[in-house]
Amino acid sequence: MGSPQRECRVLFLIPSLQGGGAERVIVTLLRHFSRKKFRLTLAVVDTRDAAYRSEVPPDVDFVDLQSPRVRYALPKIIWLIWQRRPDVVFSTLGHLNLALAILRPLLPDGVRYIAREATVVSQLPTAYNIPRWWFWAYRRYYGRLDTVVCQSRYMRNDLVGNFRFPLEKAVVINNPIDIQHIRQLAGESIDADLSRWFTDDPSTIHLVAAGSLTYVKGFDLLIEALALCGDPRLKLTLLGDGPLLKDLEHLIDKNGLAGQIRFAGFRKNPYAVFARADAFVLSSRFEGFPNVVLEALACGTPVIAMPSPGGVREILEGMEGCLLAGSVTAEALAKVLAGFNGKYRMPQDAIEAYAVATIVKRYEQALLKEQISC
Repeated sequence: MGSPQRECRVLFLIPSLQGGGAERVIVTLLRHFSRKKFRLTLAVVDTRDAAYRSEVPPDVDFVDLQSPRVRYALPKIIWLIWQRRPDVVFSTLGHLNLALAILRPLLPDGVRYIAREATVVSQLPTAYNIPRWWFWAYRRYYGRLDTVVCQSRYMRNDLVGNFRFPLEKAVVINNPIDIQHIRQLAGESIDADLSRWFTDDPSTIHLVAAGSLTYVKGFDLLIEALALCGDPRLKLTLLGDGPLLKDLEHLIDKNGLAGQIRFAGFRKNPYAVFARADAFVLSSRFEGFPNVVLEALACGTPVIAMPSPGGVREILEGMEGCLLAGSVTAEALAKVLAGFNGKYRMPQDAIEAYAVATIVKRYEQALLKEQISC
């Protein structure tokens, strides 16, 4: 009899465990990877405000790098990789991925470096003050990585076409959605105050949006669309925190919408709110692959979205009950009033293609360097 196959040792690197989509994906993968095939370590640069720390499985070796920023953690990351000598280093979020690509000559051979790209890289200048050297570095160094996982075909085409990344190193794997877990959480109760918000006049159509309160998420566009629509039957719940809270509150007051829009803050379990809404609205100016759309669909909630750069169209195109609008405008919201009538629920099998078991298998194949079926 041959000796049993050795576990693949994987070191996951992530900047934080705050309440973002990338963090949720990593925690989901850690919960579902085969323990017979993999030995898992998670290293986190900054564990302050670690909303998902309690969701990291106890059998995952946890390393707190105790650094406020990625650049300060780089010596610790180099030392950690040399000390552990994993089979695979798996990183996520662009600045950390790029740092590892640049530092590759200082890292041990015999280790495969896989990065999960989290956005449409060419769109970053539309939202952030990105220095020119950043994009030069992407073109010059990103090819040092062994594999880059893109969440959508749009993301892959952007990376290959605009940054000369080798096509053979780019693999498309959609984000995993733990459908049963989400539906279980969707059935939980919400606080009494928010519950009353959802139990007003039955003619009310409740919209919900979620994400960090930043320019990229386009909540200003959504607020202005609601104002132009001018229909008091529409109410909006915004989930999330961020630097634009005061600006958005001012915009709401300016448009006289204080009675129609409610900020509900960051929620570790947003699904209980999604499930109570009549439609979820994605107003982002661009998205790599919006987990939150899949999560809303898992809750049975239809989605309104504009086909912004990224994987939004790949999810929603042809999906009955959802609306891909040219933009998040008053006309789009009027279609909700006329078409949805606010009462349509998504079928149970709407997002089976993104079920965690299916997607985790593809990630496992990538880590084990097996052939991935497209």
